[in-house]
Amino acid sequence: MTATDESDGRRINVVQGEYSVSADPSVVFTTILGSCVAACIRDPVVAVGGINHFLLPGDEEAGRSAEAEHYGVHLMELLVNGLMKQGARRDRLEAKLFGGAKMMERLSDIGKLNASFAERFLKHEGIRLVGGSLGGEQGRRIQFWPVSGRARQFMLPPDRPFVNPAPAKVPAPAGTGEVELF
Repeated sequence: MTATDESDGRRINVVQGEYSVSADPSVVFTTILGSCVAACIRDPVVAVGGINHFLLPGDEEAGRSAEAEHYGVHLMELLVNGLMKQGARRDRLEAKLFGGAKMMERLSDIGKLNASFAERFLKHEGIRLVGGSLGGEQGRRIQFWPVSGRARQFMLPPDRPFVNPAPAKVPAPAGTGEVELF
């Protein structure tokens, strides 16, 4: 844990496949997102909140597999259950969603699938969506204060758009056409 930019608080970085819950007002969660999505959910009455960071939407079967920790369906359930263990009530939960960018041209838009999944999950579970930022073509760095519900987003500088390059051409060996292998 390191100090935050603004206070004597504790910074907790949440990476792909993780979630974290806290009722400590000095905690700030951070994460960096591209096509991944982070759900920041809190109960304002008991002042507890948490965040997750998922790579793929997943499905019911994915929730039972060895790779479940990367899937939204699994991490959303863990986050909600973690909040409820700290005294949160489902009917008071409010959420902010971030991420879901389209990071690579000419490939499927996994960011859009992640964002759509997260929005459907919240609607299905009756969790109020109160803010966030989804989509676009840039990554984001997110800070979330779980007790107050404050969230801050920093857009990452756009790099040259990633395009799958054509396969590199291997130069033909010079000479007789013989190839020496090591």
